[in-house]
Amino acid sequence: MSDSTPRTWWATSGRASKLTALGGLVLTVALVATSAVVWASPGGFTPGPSAEDQLAAALAENASLQAKLDAADRDTSNVTPTPRAATPTPTPKPTTTPKPTPPTPAPPAPEPETNTVVVYRTAPEGGGEQAVAPAPAAPAKPPVKPAITAPPIATLLAPEQRYFGMYTAQAPFNFATFDDAALKAGTRQSMVGYFGGWDQTFRGDAVARSWERGLLPMLTWESRPIAAANDVAEDPVYSLPRILGGAFDDYLRQYARDIVATGLPLGIRLNHEMNGTWYPWAEQKTNGSSNNGNRPGDYAAVWRHVHDIFESEGANDFVIWTWAPNIVNNLPSRHQDPAYLQSLYPGDEYVDLVGISGYLRTPFVSANNFTFDYTFGATLDQLRALTDKPILLAEVGATENGGKKVTWLNSLFASLGEPENDDIIGLAWFNIAVTTVSGGDRVTNDWRIDSRADSLAAFRDGLARPSADFRLIPY
Repeated sequence: MSDSTPRTWWATSGRASKLTALGGLVLTVALVATSAVVWASPGGFTPGPSAEDQLAAALAENASLQAKLDAADRDTSNVTPTPRAATPTPTPKPTTTPKPTPPTPAPPAPEPETNTVVVYRTAPEGGGEQAVAPAPAAPAKPPVKPAITAPPIATLLAPEQRYFGMYTAQAPFNFATFDDAALKAGTRQSMVGYFGGWDQTFRGDAVARSWERGLLPMLTWESRPIAAANDVAEDPVYSLPRILGGAFDDYLRQYARDIVATGLPLGIRLNHEMNGTWYPWAEQKTNGSSNNGNRPGDYAAVWRHVHDIFESEGANDFVIWTWAPNIVNNLPSRHQDPAYLQSLYPGDEYVDLVGISGYLRTPFVSANNFTFDYTFGATLDQLRALTDKPILLAEVGATENGGKKVTWLNSLFASLGEPENDDIIGLAWFNIAVTTVSGGDRVTNDWRIDSRADSLAAFRDGLARPSADFRLIPY
């Protein structure tokens, strides 16, 4: 309900207005009474009612007005007065952000990349331009890895500096121990060795992972199952006559095609240490009898057979064929004859690189003076008489048994600095501790470079010799 009593300019509410009016009436009555007295006094202008009568009349009228005001108050006592409006707080003017100066238009952008999202604005049918929300971006494509590249085979066969290669437990499928050995050696490797059997398909990932690190992969490819034990020299399923008869031709062709599909070079050390007596591809046992049904001449024939299949599939463009006998000084006497090694050689047109397996082993014979020449000299002489292909110490190690590892290491690296050994393009160290059967005895050898602190120091110092000329890659 609203207050019906009129407000005036001199009062802020109806009630205050009435009180003000009442005060005014009292004042008026007083003035009238005074005037009446004056007019009633002698010399007044016109005679009229007496002063007492006029005062009584004024008082009566005043009482009547007071009664009316009281009645008005009672009518408005239940009305909630309208509160005084608060003085409004001025609303601040919004700050106007100046419009940025448009950038200078850039020159036309090149054709967008495949994974670039371009958002266009469309015009409605009625004309004009209609802004539209950007189209959602297509899912980001995974970053494209740079192509894996490798030097041509001719460059790999004539490196500017020697290869430092290594075999570890899992490389190139896992590089944990490989990298740990590099850290200890004081340099990264430039070659990685690993093994594969003829019950396995070609592992293109091993080659790719190697070249991602700039490593030449060297596969020792054995014509037997990968899990075969080293003390089993016979396996009729993988005899050389069966291979020559075509039993594995389909497998070999697919293997070659997979190499071509990978498109990266690798070394293949096919059926290594063939001049020994301990593998199924050896032609002779220790006593000279036939081993695993193999015949004289079968080994070289199998090598050429595999090579020819690869040639027909185009795989030889990617393979460094590495023919790698064992050192001859610890073989049966008939196998130390240069003619025997020559009978196993398939010919220069089938070989790119000559490798050697050579270890410092116990028990030591009296002639062993723990030098490079004793371990490798006789074998190098036979190889150099057989071919002028570059030479790789393809599988090398030294045992701690007997306490001569440091002496042997010092001789190894010093001899690699001699001019007569310039045709040796590197070595691959067998960095594993192994328990195996040698000469009928079970032997544990720790071939690792860090088998002892003094052995590690000798290895690091030898590898860093300027005359040894290894390719050193800071870790």
